Amino acid sequence: MATRSSLVRGALAMSFVGSSVGVSDALVDAPLFAAQGLRYAAAALLLLVVARMVGVRVLAPAGVEWLWLVGVAASGLVLFNVAVVRGVEHAEPAVIAVAVAGAPVAIGLLGPLLEGRAPRAQLLVAAGVVTAGSVLVEGTGATDAAGVGWAAVALACEAGFTLLALPVLVRHGAWGVSVHTVWIATVLLAALSLATEGHDAVSRLERDDVLAVGYLAVVVTTAAFALWYSAVAHLGAGRAALLCGIAPVAAATVGIATTGHWPGLLVWVGLAVIAGGLAIGLRGADDRGRDGRRERAVLLEPAP
Repeated sequence: MATRSSLVRGALAMSFVGSSVGVSDALVDAPLFAAQGLRYAAAALLLLVVARMVGVRVLAPAGVEWLWLVGVAASGLVLFNVAVVRGVEHAEPAVIAVAVAGAPVAIGLLGPLLEGRAPRAQLLVAAGVVTAGSVLVEGTGATDAAGVGWAAVALACEAGFTLLALPVLVRHGAWGVSVHTVWIATVLLAALSLATEGHDAVSRLERDDVLAVGYLAVVVTTAAFALWYSAVAHLGAGRAALLCGIAPVAAATVGIATTGHWPGLLVWVGLAVIAGGLAIGLRGADDRGRDGRRERAVLLEPAP
């Protein structure tokens, strides 16, 4: 039952992430760093409030933990957004999306190693299937050398968002990691905005920009981050990574709802392939074993 609820949390998180694609289009002409900084600032406050309401104490980072948390914020939250925006200047959006679709394979291979375990062949095969399905859903596109470079950066950042959090999940849990990475990202983005967009960048955001930022802060950051890190803590990085394949499914669904345009045959084939990959990787017992169950009890126990 615990594994099932963890799968649901991870699936919801990736569904929220997938839904952000259409919403983010509203921010194309907005000051990038200011908009994202405002998003993460609002999310940090929401995370703190909700954590307090559910009785979870957020611990202060200590020692080398700062490096891991800054790494998550700088790569998965700040540089990822830069890579996507700069990448689409040199490549069609599908190129960046296809690169990011490789995250399950990278996380499935490196995640277990960081957790002190050997990668499971079943999960690696499943990750490859999910990635192939994601490529079919997202399609391909034209690019140049710079576009390829930014796509590689986006892939590394997407993997880093999960992998760099693993060493601090045990002590800080899903809520602590979410709170700290989000407020750190806020500081980094504020500095970048001041340096490149000017002190009045936030005031240049229009009504639609603010509405998009609000959705991203509440749903795609506050809810999705806490749900995702909780799922990773329970399932392990390898199994949780497979759920990344749900993001393009959600994006395709949102696309139907917002544009009324139904996807072509390859997209439907891709969705079926993703479902097959998830079925391969998520069947069977919890791959974290007894140690994982003991660790999970610590991760989710509210602090006094």
